[in-house]
Amino acid sequence: MRRIINSTYISADGVVEKPHLWPSSGSDGGAGDEIQTELALSCDALIMGRRTYEGFAPVWPTRSGDPVSDHINTMDKYVVSSTLKDPEWHNTKVIDDDPIVAIEALKAKPGKNIVQYGVGQLTHALLGHGLLDELRLWVHPLLVGSGGPQDLLYRDGPLTQLKLDDVTKLDNGIVILSYHVR
Repeated sequence: MRRIINSTYISADGVVEKPHLWPSSGSDGGAGDEIQTELALSCDALIMGRRTYEGFAPVWPTRSGDPVSDHINTMDKYVVSSTLKDPEWHNTKVIDDDPIVAIEALKAKPGKNIVQYGVGQLTHALLGHGLLDELRLWVHPLLVGSGGPQDLLYRDGPLTQLKLDDVTKLDNGIVILSYHVR
């Protein structure tokens, strides 16, 4: 069965919102880029909620000429949304009925793993239904502060146990914690 791997930027104080504004969120030109490339190329589908889609769809199609951009732009993409009707990004399908049933079916189909970037309602639903297999937290060495609970990694939901599988320290101070979801 395919695995769902979530890769998320998070600050040292647990904030996940607006990582594109953080000074440490860009390319490190080294091991971090290699890890991101390995993850993207090991997956053949991308799942996301509407908010992530709205952030990705205007940007990714304008990128090309590198393995990650070319792969993400051609892979199958699934957006869980009751409001998005006509996605313009190539190979994007909208899941507008029961997302849990649809994602269970997607996991059961043959293929490579499935990647999800960022955290939101979809991630919480995946965790709550035991569908998320791995959580990769890219802990950035900064304190962001929070505008409220909506900015935090896990604000509600059932107790979820994680098993630490790997720790990678990058030269720019980011630490990648890879957890298996039990």
